[in-house]
Amino acid sequence: MAIERTAVNPVQWSLDLGFSQGEIVSGGTRTLYCSGQTAMSPEGAPLHDGDMAAQLAVSVDNLEGVLGAAGMSLADVVRLAVYATDVDLLLAHLGVLGARLGAAGAVPTMTVLGVSRLAIPGQLVELEATAVA
Repeated sequence: MAIERTAVNPVQWSLDLGFSQGEIVSGGTRTLYCSGQTAMSPEGAPLHDGDMAAQLAVSVDNLEGVLGAAGMSLADVVRLAVYATDVDLLLAHLGVLGARLGAAGAVPTMTVLGVSRLAIPGQLVELEATAVA
């Protein structure tokens, strides 16, 4: 059975910012719940201390790695939570994430949360996703 995704957007402004208010997913599906992805090397070393844009890029790379290992891509992401230690700094660099999502044709539901810190010192941003394929 084919997967059907229907965006639920009673307002336009969220689409202008690159995310949907809701999404209905129906049909035969596999769901992947991804742990938070940060700017960590494959060996587990933190990267780009203090550089939000670079950390966002590596976090998306790492998210794509998990998705790819499950036979999925960014296009399959239906829910994205973004945790940031500095929301204003995140918003100044959110285009890094938006460009990657846009290139994949992804318009997931999204929540941005400000947190006092992340688990690994020096990390500024963490991406947590749910994907359906």
